Amino acid sequence: MKKEPTLRVDIHNHVYPKTISHRAVEGVGRYYDVIMAGNGTVDELLSLQSQAGIDYSVVHSVALRPEQVTTINDFIAEQCREHPTFIGFAAMHQDFEDKAGEIERALSLGLCGFKMHPDSQCVNIDDERLMEFYALLEGRLPVMLHCGDYRHDYSHPIRTKRVLQEFPNLTVNCAHFGGWSLYDLAVEYLEDEHCFMDISSASVYLGPRRTTELIRHYGAERILFGSDYPMWNPVLEIERFLLNNLTSAEQEQVLWRSAEAYLGREFSV
Repeated sequence: MKKEPTLRVDIHNHVYPKTISHRAVEGVGRYYDVIMAGNGTVDELLSLQSQAGIDYSVVHSVALRPEQVTTINDFIAEQCREHPTFIGFAAMHQDFEDKAGEIERALSLGLCGFKMHPDSQCVNIDDERLMEFYALLEGRLPVMLHCGDYRHDYSHPIRTKRVLQEFPNLTVNCAHFGGWSLYDLAVEYLEDEHCFMDISSASVYLGPRRTTELIRHYGAERILFGSDYPMWNPVLEIERFLLNNLTSAEQEQVLWRSAEAYLGREFSV
């Protein structure tokens, strides 16, 4: 009988202040033409995290304008101080002026990485403004990059490949199996690159057989569990993940051991 994994880390969650969560979630739902599963609030995520048996959740938000960067980072840092099961990733925008200074400030706030969403920020993932930012992060902090969208070219896998080859020591989570809605193209361009990939907003479309195939194709040591809350419900995403035909060792790797390597920290079992 397959044993249940001892630890669960959800690497991909968006949270918003209550005053704007409704508007933010509505906007994301329109952008992706989906019915959102959650309301985007910290309280709801904490409740779902507990129901799903998730021990730690990486939380972040996306800066759509440069003036939002510091406000978002203050909010995420505050939530992490109040809730020890949260691990915070900072926001950045391609037009934010003092990127080096904000990296230092993010570190002082206890934030552990950065999240970028080129498609919603309307910037190529290999834009020179972001390449300068990656150079500042290389060897210091991990970055989570939204990757892939059949409607745009901003985060096409071929652009992501350029980033990975230019910065071989940059720790990257190429979210959504390296290319949301472009999964086969991601395999073509990224299978031999040095990066992690989370499975958020992917297995719901791919089904358990293809999800299992991709995990094994890339290698479980590169794969991270993520729910993409509030787009999807972490409770249901854990259930969906456990339907995959993975060994106990593979489940353990995806649910927390890969997160240890990506985040550069150990979790107590």
